[in-house]
Amino acid sequence: MDAIRPYLPFLVPILILQVGLMLFALIDLIRRPAANGPRWLWAFIIIFVNIIGPIAYFLIGRREE
Repeated sequence: MDAIRPYLPFLVPILILQVGLMLFALIDLIRRPAANGPRWLWAFIIIFVNIIGPIAYFLIGRREE
Protein backbone atom coordinates (compact mmCIF):
# COMPACT_ATOMS: atom_id res chain seq x y z
CA MET A 1 0.00 0.00 0.00
CA ASP A 2 2.87 2.37 0.71
CA ALA A 3 4.13 1.96 -2.85
CA ILE A 4 0.77 3.14 -4.24
CA ARG A 5 0.29 6.07 -1.86
CA PRO A 6 2.31 8.63 -3.90
CA TYR A 7 0.23 7.85 -7.00
CA LEU A 8 -3.18 8.15 -5.34
CA PRO A 9 -3.69 11.83 -6.26
CA PHE A 10 -3.40 10.80 -9.93
CA LEU A 11 -5.23 7.47 -9.76
CA VAL A 12 -8.34 8.55 -7.86
CA PRO A 13 -9.54 11.11 -10.46
CA ILE A 14 -8.91 8.62 -13.26
CA LEU A 15 -10.88 5.96 -11.40
CA ILE A 16 -13.76 8.37 -10.78
CA LEU A 17 -13.74 9.36 -14.47
CA GLN A 18 -13.73 5.69 -15.52
CA VAL A 19 -16.66 4.71 -13.31
CA GLY A 20 -18.64 7.81 -14.25
CA LEU A 21 -18.16 7.28 -17.98
CA MET A 22 -19.00 3.59 -17.67
CA LEU A 23 -22.24 4.25 -15.76
CA PHE A 24 -23.29 7.07 -18.08
CA ALA A 25 -22.61 4.92 -21.17
CA LEU A 26 -24.50 1.91 -19.77
CA ILE A 27 -27.50 4.04 -18.82
CA ASP A 28 -27.48 5.64 -22.27
CA LEU A 29 -27.22 2.21 -23.92
CA ILE A 30 -30.24 0.95 -21.97
CA ARG A 31 -32.38 4.02 -22.63
CA ARG A 32 -31.73 4.41 -26.36
CA PRO A 33 -33.99 2.46 -28.72
CA ALA A 34 -31.16 1.46 -31.05
CA ALA A 35 -27.38 1.22 -31.20
CA ASN A 36 -24.88 0.59 -33.98
CA GLY A 37 -24.32 -3.11 -33.34
CA PRO A 38 -25.66 -5.56 -30.77
CA ARG A 39 -26.35 -4.16 -27.32
CA TRP A 40 -24.66 -7.09 -25.56
CA LEU A 41 -21.44 -6.37 -27.46
CA TRP A 42 -21.50 -2.68 -26.56
CA ALA A 43 -22.20 -3.52 -22.91
CA PHE A 44 -19.20 -5.88 -22.94
CA ILE A 45 -16.97 -3.21 -24.53
CA ILE A 46 -18.14 -0.50 -22.13
CA ILE A 47 -17.47 -2.66 -19.06
CA PHE A 48 -14.25 -4.45 -20.01
CA VAL A 49 -12.30 -2.02 -22.22
CA ASN A 50 -11.70 0.45 -19.39
CA ILE A 51 -11.79 4.14 -20.29
CA ILE A 52 -11.69 3.62 -24.07
CA GLY A 53 -14.86 1.45 -24.14
CA PRO A 54 -17.32 4.14 -23.04
CA ILE A 55 -15.64 6.73 -25.27
CA ALA A 56 -15.87 4.35 -28.25
CA TYR A 57 -19.56 3.83 -27.52
CA PHE A 58 -20.26 7.57 -27.52
CA LEU A 59 -18.27 8.11 -30.73
CA ILE A 60 -19.25 4.99 -32.73
CA GLY A 61 -21.97 2.94 -31.08
CA ARG A 62 -24.50 5.57 -30.21
CA ARG A 63 -27.12 6.07 -32.89
CA GLU A 64 -28.61 9.54 -33.06
CA GLU A 65 -32.38 9.80 -32.80
